[in-house]
Amino acid sequence: MTVEKNFFKEGKLDRDNLARFVKEVKKFPGLTDEDAAVLAASKLINAQPHSAMWYRIGTIRNLSGGRRMEPALDARLRQVYETMNDQKSPLSELASPVDPESNAIIEFHAATVAVKENTGKFSITVWRHGNLERQARVRVKSIDGTARRGEDYIAINEILTFEEHQKEKQVIVEIVNDNKWEANEEFFLRLSLLDSGNNVKLGRISIMEVTILDDDNPGIISFEKRGLLVKESAGSVCIPLKRSRGADGDVTVQWKTIDKSAISGRDYKGGSGEIKFKHAEVHRILEIPIINDFDPEKDECFEIELFNPTGGARIGNINRVAITIANDDDFNSVMDRLMVLTNANIDAIKVHTNTWCQQIKQAMLVNGGDVKNATNCDYVLHFFSFFWKVLFSLVPPPGIFGGWLCFFCSLICIGFMTAIIGDLATIFGCLIGLHDTITAITFVALGTSLPDTLASRMVTRGELYADGALIHITGSIAVNVLMGVGLPWFVAACYHELQGTVFNVPSGSLGFSVLMYSVAAVIAVVLIIVRRNLAVFGKAEIGGPTATRWFTVVVLVILWILYITFTWLQTYGVIEANF
Repeated sequence: MTVEKNFFKEGKLDRDNLARFVKEVKKFPGLTDEDAAVLAASKLINAQPHSAMWYRIGTIRNLSGGRRMEPALDARLRQVYETMNDQKSPLSELASPVDPESNAIIEFHAATVAVKENTGKFSITVWRHGNLERQARVRVKSIDGTARRGEDYIAINEILTFEEHQKEKQVIVEIVNDNKWEANEEFFLRLSLLDSGNNVKLGRISIMEVTILDDDNPGIISFEKRGLLVKESAGSVCIPLKRSRGADGDVTVQWKTIDKSAISGRDYKGGSGEIKFKHAEVHRILEIPIINDFDPEKDECFEIELFNPTGGARIGNINRVAITIANDDDFNSVMDRLMVLTNANIDAIKVHTNTWCQQIKQAMLVNGGDVKNATNCDYVLHFFSFFWKVLFSLVPPPGIFGGWLCFFCSLICIGFMTAIIGDLATIFGCLIGLHDTITAITFVALGTSLPDTLASRMVTRGELYADGALIHITGSIAVNVLMGVGLPWFVAACYHELQGTVFNVPSGSLGFSVLMYSVAAVIAVVLIIVRRNLAVFGKAEIGGPTATRWFTVVVLVILWILYITFTWLQTYGVIEANF
C-alpha cells in the first residue's frame, strides 16, 4: 500500500493524518518543515482520484511550458518521495526506536558525505545494530542527482551480506575526475531490503547524499540550527550536525547536555558523548530521548553544547542548540503552520485560477510564474506557445457562472481551431502534392492525437487502473469527427436544403479505409486479450516484462504502418477498390 493511502485517504487533509505523515518524514534527516509541506502536498495530489481532463490539462501544460499540476521536487526530495512509495521498502520497513532488540537495523553511518573530484575510490560505511544474531542482506544502489553515472561517478548496484555479529560493511565508491571545472554535484545511495521478512529493517538513514566538491580541509563542525521544537510525546529528538568547508579525514567532537528548565532524568535523558565524522562525512545525527510524564506543564528547554574537536576540525558559530519541549498547544501551533504550508502548495498548483487577471498573468509567465523550478525546456516551449497561451487565457475562468461561460467560449475556440487546422492541412497537402485523405490520416491525426497519447501515458503511470487512458483517444476522435466533419456537413446540408438542392458527399476511399482500419483494430483487440490472459505478458494490457512490452509496441506500429500504406496505395489507384 502506498504512502498516500496510508496517510491521506481519498486525498483529504486533516491534522491527525498530517501529524503522522510529518512524523514519518522526519525519519529522513535534514528535511525542514517546508520540505515536509511540499511532500505532503505531493502525496495529497497523488492520493486524489483524477479525471481524464486533469491529465489532459497537465499534458498540455507540460508541452507548452505552463504551470505544473504537481509540486516541484528537487533531487533529494524526489529520492525521499520515491523511497516512501517503493513497494519493496515501504515505511513499515523503517525501524522505530522501540524494536531494536528483535530486529536487525541497517542504515548508512551518515546521511551525507562530500568528497573531492580527484579522490578516486573511497569507502562508505553501512552499519547494523539491534539484533546481530543472524545473517542479514541489503541492496545498495546509486541514483543520479546532478551528478551522472558514467560521467561523474561509477554506478553502484550491489548486495551487502552481514554475517552473524558483523556490524559494518564497506561500499566502495569511485569518483570520475574529468579534469574540467564544475559546480558541486551530488548523487544518492539508497538502501533497500531484499526480503521484508527475517526481522530486518531499514534505519532512519536509508538514503545517503554524496556531494562531489573541491575542498581538502578537515572542516568546521556545528549544529545546523540554533533551536529545535519537539513535542513531549515524540519519544526522541534528532539534532542534525554539519561539517562545512571541508570533509578531509576522520574527526570527532564531544557533546554534553545542559539543564535549563528541563531536567535530565525527569524530562529527557541527557549526558555527554562523542560523535565521529569519518572521512568525507558531512552530516551526522545526535538523538536525545524525551520523557513524557503526561503532566500538564509549561514549555521546558535544555541545551546541547559542542566542544573539544579533534583531527584538525574546528567548532563553528552554532556550537549550542536549544531544545524546547513543547506542550500540545504549542505543538498544535506548529501543525497549524504545516497545514497552512501544505494548503499553500496545493493552491499553487490547482487547475484553474479565480480571476481573469491571474489567468492571463500565468499564461504570460514561464511555468505559470514558478520561475525557480522552470527548466531550459520550459523556456523553449513557452517561447513557441506564447501566442496561443495568451490568446486562450482570454477565455473566461471556470469560476465565472459555474463554468458555463468558459464551456461555451471554449467550444467556440475549438471550432475556430478545427477550421484553421483543416484549412492549413489542405493547403499543406496541396503544396507538397499529397492527397487530402493521406494528409488527414497522417499529419493531422498525429498532431491532434499527440496530447491525448501523452495524457494517456500519464494516466497509466499515475492511476491504479488505466481505464482512463481510453477516454482520451475515444473522446478526441469523437470531437474531431463530430466537430471537424459533422458540423460542416450539417451546415452545408441546411444551406442546400434552403436552396432546394441536394448536398452530396462522395465516398471516395472511405469504404476501403474503414475496412483496413477494422482489420487492424481486430488484430489489436486480440493482442490485448492475449496480453490479459498470458503470464508471459504479465497478464495485463499495459506494461509487463520488457521483451513482451516491446513486442507489443512493434506489432501495433506495424499495424499502423500497414494501414497507412494500403490506404495510400488505394488512394493513388495502385489498388483498385471502389467501395
